[in-house]
Amino acid sequence: MTIRSDAVEAGGVMPPAMTTGPRGTTTPMVRVWDPFVRAFHWSLVGLFALAFVTGDEVEWLHLAAGYAIAALVLLRVAWGFVGPQHARFTDFIRSPREVFAYLRNAARLRAPRHLGHNPAGGAMVAALLALLAGVAATGFMMTTDAFWGAQWVEDLHEGLVNMMLVLIALHVAGVLFASFEHGENLIRAMFTGRKRTR
Repeated sequence: MTIRSDAVEAGGVMPPAMTTGPRGTTTPMVRVWDPFVRAFHWSLVGLFALAFVTGDEVEWLHLAAGYAIAALVLLRVAWGFVGPQHARFTDFIRSPREVFAYLRNAARLRAPRHLGHNPAGGAMVAALLALLAGVAATGFMMTTDAFWGAQWVEDLHEGLVNMMLVLIALHVAGVLFASFEHGENLIRAMFTGRKRTR
């Protein structure tokens, strides 16, 4: 499967930046990840790590990180509807059938390359956002009078955090695997915003 010609959004073509692609070929680069998506991604990494290590040890910092994460998630959800092409949910949220078909092909090293998120990556984005919303909601609940000291809320909060750790590990593994499969550095792309066109 080749990259769709409409995958390069209007105004998204970069000046003649080039990179060395597979087999030493030279290919042009395009901007895929806009500044907000990149800032969201790396801010979220830092804030989640901060919230995780502070826990009950530095409560005010833990709460501040949690509120910042909740705000980021809300902004990212809004951006998923109004942002540029590759930031929109319609660009990367696929049916379970498509996700599993992509994973089967990836296991055979035959998965098609996508300029934006591939179907598995899109599913991971949705799962991470949903879990983060749950973590933030249960964290907030523990600060309210109605749920103060409620053990089930604390247990649910911790369980969601543990699920987040599993998904983060799977996310990193998926990024590394896709980078290997398609011969491109996806981590660098999330810093620069650019990926090769083919």
